[in-house]
Amino acid sequence: MFNVNDPVTIDVSVHWVAVIVYVLATIANVWGVIFTKEKAVRLSYSLAYLGLAVHGVVLLYRWVATGHGPYMARYEILSSNAWVLLVLFLVLTKVYPKIKVASIVVFPATFLLIALGLFFSPEMTRMPPSMRSIWLVLHVLFYKISVATILVALAFSLILILKTRTSHKWLERLPSLDVVDIYAYRFAGFSFVFWAIAMLAGSIWAYQLWGRFWGWDPVETWSLITWGAFGMYLHLRRFFGWKGERAAYFYILCTFVSIVALYFTPLLETSIHSEYFK
Repeated sequence: MFNVNDPVTIDVSVHWVAVIVYVLATIANVWGVIFTKEKAVRLSYSLAYLGLAVHGVVLLYRWVATGHGPYMARYEILSSNAWVLLVLFLVLTKVYPKIKVASIVVFPATFLLIALGLFFSPEMTRMPPSMRSIWLVLHVLFYKISVATILVALAFSLILILKTRTSHKWLERLPSLDVVDIYAYRFAGFSFVFWAIAMLAGSIWAYQLWGRFWGWDPVETWSLITWGAFGMYLHLRRFFGWKGERAAYFYILCTFVSIVALYFTPLLETSIHSEYFK
């Protein structure tokens, strides 16, 4: 039974509303992109903005109810990652209209992140006073921005592989291989920079909390490995001329490493981060 006095029930219910709106946006978007239905594409963006508004309201509601930003439990981390991803993408489409095609990956990724989060415990917990720091906020914020740019670059890498490997007519209407390739490269560069800033902010916060900048915790170690993997991708492209399929497949591998770093290593009992992701 729906309990209007239970903050968790309200939070989960409104999150599901956002998921439904995002799913409708995804269906309209994929239909519009593949079959060149401009009205369907416009409808998908209208639905995306609607879902974003609903999603933003429920994140703010949870923020007020818990007294801290959405960066403690896995549930709220995945949800806020999805919101930042979509906000950043919609803003960037105004500056770089050619990246709109990435919506066929960004839109489904948005609702899948939220839906995945809803399977974890949505309980609301208070943040210990010792953890309240502007460096924690910056640490989390820049990781979220980095994740968003990673997924946009991943979208272009996947599109490049599809355009190279298949001959579907709808792919011919997308930007050329050279354009898709260069956008994958540029957004990978964004993710590399934002990831570095997030690690730096995290090390300063760690010094405030534990008295050391780096402790080779599993999360810290895998975060460094991920940054190194993205750095290698950029190095191979810049100095060894990697591009096209070879670069795209390597980037997919880098994305997999980043997923392990962000969503799996915090669950290890040996990690000091594990307490913050239960």
